[in-house]
Amino acid sequence: MKAAASNAAAARRVADLLRDSERAVVLTGAGISVPSGIPDFRSRGTGLWENVDPMEVAHIDAWRRDPDRFWSFYGQRFATLTDKRPNEAHLALAELERRGLVRAVITQNIDRLHRVAGTERLIEVHGSIDQSVCMECGGKVSIERVLELLAEDDGAPLCAACAAPLKPDVVLFGELLPERALANAQELATGADLMLCVGSSLEVYPVAGLPAITHGGGGRLVLITQGPTPFDGDAQVKLDGDVVTELRAVLSALG
Repeated sequence: MKAAASNAAAARRVADLLRDSERAVVLTGAGISVPSGIPDFRSRGTGLWENVDPMEVAHIDAWRRDPDRFWSFYGQRFATLTDKRPNEAHLALAELERRGLVRAVITQNIDRLHRVAGTERLIEVHGSIDQSVCMECGGKVSIERVLELLAEDDGAPLCAACAAPLKPDVVLFGELLPERALANAQELATGADLMLCVGSSLEVYPVAGLPAITHGGGGRLVLITQGPTPFDGDAQVKLDGDVVTELRAVLSALG
């Protein structure tokens, strides 16, 4: 009973911080999408990289070297993501934005679930599965058409204009983050007086450096994630239960 009371008090504290904030932003990682049936990357037994070497299947050099083999992995990954739906945690953050309590959501996720949930100001720093791009002509192809091409042929989907293999419009290992997205994220972090970090271990840079920008500028941090992070000692509040349960409690505390 004490633990439940403690959790409720922590949720009320987060609600108070949101009410008092004028420039709150949210940073999300893979953990927010786990309740939607999307595995995170490194959890023992379920992580996406548990039985697959990401350097072999998700590196830009792997795409360049053998796009057919690359797409044999990524095609399956895309197919498993397209039917996923936002969970209550995604919807809760969209509601916070709708109420004017957060300015934007910065996400490391490529699954587009924040957008489907209704978040309007969304910075997808690692790109999105929504499209694939031709590196020769710059043409873009929707995920629906990419899946059609993959169903028609076992190899890499090709650009209709120049027959070059398409690349998912996401940041692969070995690639830099898109300059504009990273600049927007850094600008939001610099101006934030509160950052909610949801479902992220905050270990993958440069995105993991965003909380340090906010904290270094005098802003406050709230962590809603399971497991330790490098910022546990800097946070005003750490909620380490299920993200859906924790954000539901915060919304309840806000009334």
